Amino acid sequence: MKERRYPRLAFVDLETTGGSAGTDRITEVGIVEVDEQGVREWSSLVNPDMPIPEFIQSLTNISDEMVQRAPRFAELADEIEARLADRVFIAHNARFDFGFLRSEFRRIGRDFHPPVLCTVRLSRKLYPEFERHNLDTLAVRHGLHVTERHRALGDAQLIWQFWQKIHEAHAADTVDEAIEKLLNRPVALPHGEALHIEDMPDTPGVYLFYGEHGVPLYVGRADHLYRRVQAHFHAGRMPAREQQMMSQVRRVDWMPTSGELGSLLLEARMVRQLQPAFNHVAQDAQTCAWRLAMRKGVLQPVLITTDDLFFGVDLDLYGLFASRRKACDALRAVANAYQLCPRLLGLEKTRGNKDGAAGEGQCKDACTCAAGSNLDVHNQRLRAALQGMRVQPWPYTGAIAIRENTELHVIDCWSYLGSVGSEIGAFELLQKGRGQFERQVYHIVRKWLSKVGVDIVNL
Repeated sequence: MKERRYPRLAFVDLETTGGSAGTDRITEVGIVEVDEQGVREWSSLVNPDMPIPEFIQSLTNISDEMVQRAPRFAELADEIEARLADRVFIAHNARFDFGFLRSEFRRIGRDFHPPVLCTVRLSRKLYPEFERHNLDTLAVRHGLHVTERHRALGDAQLIWQFWQKIHEAHAADTVDEAIEKLLNRPVALPHGEALHIEDMPDTPGVYLFYGEHGVPLYVGRADHLYRRVQAHFHAGRMPAREQQMMSQVRRVDWMPTSGELGSLLLEARMVRQLQPAFNHVAQDAQTCAWRLAMRKGVLQPVLITTDDLFFGVDLDLYGLFASRRKACDALRAVANAYQLCPRLLGLEKTRGNKDGAAGEGQCKDACTCAAGSNLDVHNQRLRAALQGMRVQPWPYTGAIAIRENTELHVIDCWSYLGSVGSEIGAFELLQKGRGQFERQVYHIVRKWLSKVGVDIVNL
């Protein structure tokens, strides 16, 4: 008989006071343990130290009176931990159940990171032809025996029955392959104490992960630094790339900011400067856009890059693009969609036939009478076609500072110069010279300026 790849299993279900692991609490735990010794079942009500909403009471038949004398989670923690130790944690919509248990263990100062498998995802993997995969549907589809629906042990029993059904219906290798792709294994991470994560403030800011020899791995931002970084180290289902990153972390640094805008701008700067291995790095040096120029009565797009002195202030700029190829692809797509002339746009050269691409019906009006009034129509249609791609020119006569709480974020022509605590500091930044147009800063600041009540200081 083939040895089972996963010999120690725990099928888990919880009942709770609501859907948020951060604010709601567990009211019941049900566990079905499966191993070489057989199958064992265990459950307990849990005192959540908070009222159970009426609709939850109606759904689960667990009332406030029932949990009033039940043990609190801290009293059950040793029992639950022992029953789940060295087992694959299996639950239906596992993110929910795992998230609640992780939060409860965290409240009493313990780590909880078993290998986790979600049977919703497993059902979708093995039965892609079906649309619905909730527990009621699985019970009907696979003929599962329902004992007590919406009670922890009754639902844990259903998950165990589903496990048996899929092994009856599929070859062991097929099931094992699906599990391997879905199983979230715990990542061997440095202890939080060694990384001094507990010293982090729970304020807005930017955090940085470093690997061996100080190699930058990742730069991120958060409105709550401590909570965000803790989430990295206590994630449930973690994508393979993130697992790879977190296993390499050897140092964590952080820089608090005055608010969300400060963290967005600082994150963009740090990513650009450090080019961390696990960030998508925007290549601002390659940023280009189309500028419309009039030549002999014809509007023609001319490709310019951020090296152009007027990039960011020009009224006739359209883009933005990460490369010349992407810019040409976008212009060609516009030409096709609006039946514009590829020859007049500089996308094609005339070879023999003066009408260029007109013979293929790509151009609506310009090629067939290049010297006629249709050129004006073509120019108008080109402007209309590009309008949705227009780069907003810098709307101020000079640099500005955006006030956010105690900081002034100095921006000049879509370039982030830095953050300071006073207008004197802002003027000192300006003395260091104007920065180059930054694509990421353009998107951040443009969106921020559209908000109501932004405090702007003209410098």
